[in-house]
Amino acid sequence: MQEITYLEIPNPNTDEVCQWLQKDWTPLTGKKKITPDGVRLQVIADVSQASVGDRELSIFVWSVQQTTYLKIFRWGNQPFPSQNNVCRHLEDEIKKAFPQQYPQLPELNPSAASIFEALEPYYPKTVHFFRKMPQGDTDLQRVYWWEKRWREGVKTPQQPKQVIFQQNQPCEPSTITYDLIYVGGALGVIHAAVMAQLGYRVLLVERLVFGRMNREWNISRSEFQSLIDLGLFTIDEFESIIAKEYVDGFNKFFDGNNPSHLKADVLHTPKVLNIAIDTTKFLQLCGNKLKQAGGEIWERTEFIKGKIDPDGVTVSLIDLETTDTKEVRGRLLIDAMGTASPIAWQLNGKRTFDSVCPTVGAIIEGIDSEVWDHQYGDVLNSHGDISRGRQLIWELFPGEGDELTFYLFHYHQVHPDNPGSLLEMYEDFFNILPEYRRCDLEKLTWKKPTFGYIPGHFSVGKSDRKVAFDRLLAIGDAASLQSPLIFTGFGSLVRNLDKLTHLLDFCLKQDLLKAENLNQIKAYQSNIAVTWLFSKGMMVPTGKILPPQRINAMLNTFFGLLADSPPEVADTFIKDKTTWLMFTRLALKAARKNPALLLWIWEMAGNKDLIRWLGSYFEFSGDSFKNLFFSSWFSKLLKQVPDELQQRYPGLWLRLLSFQRSLTPSR
Repeated sequence: MQEITYLEIPNPNTDEVCQWLQKDWTPLTGKKKITPDGVRLQVIADVSQASVGDRELSIFVWSVQQTTYLKIFRWGNQPFPSQNNVCRHLEDEIKKAFPQQYPQLPELNPSAASIFEALEPYYPKTVHFFRKMPQGDTDLQRVYWWEKRWREGVKTPQQPKQVIFQQNQPCEPSTITYDLIYVGGALGVIHAAVMAQLGYRVLLVERLVFGRMNREWNISRSEFQSLIDLGLFTIDEFESIIAKEYVDGFNKFFDGNNPSHLKADVLHTPKVLNIAIDTTKFLQLCGNKLKQAGGEIWERTEFIKGKIDPDGVTVSLIDLETTDTKEVRGRLLIDAMGTASPIAWQLNGKRTFDSVCPTVGAIIEGIDSEVWDHQYGDVLNSHGDISRGRQLIWELFPGEGDELTFYLFHYHQVHPDNPGSLLEMYEDFFNILPEYRRCDLEKLTWKKPTFGYIPGHFSVGKSDRKVAFDRLLAIGDAASLQSPLIFTGFGSLVRNLDKLTHLLDFCLKQDLLKAENLNQIKAYQSNIAVTWLFSKGMMVPTGKILPPQRINAMLNTFFGLLADSPPEVADTFIKDKTTWLMFTRLALKAARKNPALLLWIWEMAGNKDLIRWLGSYFEFSGDSFKNLFFSSWFSKLLKQVPDELQQRYPGLWLRLLSFQRSLTPSR
């Protein structure tokens, strides 16, 4: 018996595929014999042949992850007549009968009594389980709103809505009420609290009720230390917001269909994302510190537009409770609105995001300890191959008490025909969670949904992404400079917060608020930028069909190398602290272990992106040599430069400070 074909069929109705195979498909040759899960294709007997009974094809289908898969095995030692043509013909007929279809967002029925009633015909499982959550109707409305806004931005990238306007004349009257106006209260409040403690007048604007997150955050102790070093938190306060600290984290990708040399051991990462943050306590604590330092928080207030003039920025807002509009003036506007930010879309147009991870999940209680030990987490896990054009990946983190936070996501190409769907992912989440972790969904306690679009930008160099305009700066997910592997804007912001706050402090003191100055303040790291090719290799390009096991084979190639390396190698790499030498060694080892890897990446990325990636690698190489040459003496030299230099040439001094900060690796 020999496997000769393995296909993914993008149809969740396996019975429909099986019936088509049994009744509608006409093979080029051979006689079909019905089996419970498919057909046997037998050679038609010929009297001139002594024996044909030992030659046949067994074709069967099965279902995993809301997807149908098909395999063909050959029985016997002799090839089946026209075997290659028969298999190719079947594959072509399957593509015609079951083409790849990308989900569309349904329009809400205006006569529906609730969001549940409006979406139930399309997403029955999602509606059923959101009904079980404390604020399920509100949260489901947020899911729908976020997907709708994301889709609109992806489908019309050439005509982003203009929300930032520039005028050459100062505003009359030009009364500045705030130094900094933040729009977006999740990541925004962390940065805002630090700046308020430095003495700046700060306003934080939040569209939702402040402090409620639709994503949970995990981090390591060493990374969180930067917030303690900045004085934002004490050690005791940090301990008070820890919901859970797990013993070990696992990384394992399905390898049931990989050849033996591409199977991998479990990669243990006990110090990666092992601290689960209680986001409610964390945000409330940041909010309290902001207010104690004189800052203000306006919740249930939505950003409408900003008008920039030589003296400041005027921000137009609407109170969602009263529908009243109002305007506020500040020296600088900070965009922390995340992936749905209309400011980010206006700044970067078609290059706003190159990739995205549509992410869904929930905080759940009630999973039996025999199914999962709450002392452990899944950092990255897959339990199947490509599913309807996506390689689904799970994350599981222990939370407070016996809570578990689940995420299901996939790396996705931003494409107008296929923007990526949260609601479709949620329907899959509720259907396939019992496959991933053996559990009865009806017996679980559903505490809260977790969802969002986590963006990625394929940087070639530090200046190919706009994060600033005159008197405007983007941070966090809106800046889209985080790791393309596992970290969101939270990890990027925390690791770079010291750099971001000190450079911004200098700019505000010196009134260096032009775009050319503010663009020096970004969380760019060339050692992160070079890894975007990994995320490219984890996404199925829109319109393409890949061998189902392809992405798992690529992941097992690389993570298998990390599993075979000393623990500090994996810890360094996954925490985005990799060096040029470490990265290059791992890449060469991966190419030797799996020579087909380069061909696979070329097939998925294409010539253009491979050339772009070479630019990223050369930038990384240049930065590595720059660090090697300057890091031992440049900071000492700056301390010896007279203070008059920064007073006479503040723009030059900002560049020197930015250069100095780039020499200091993030935590």
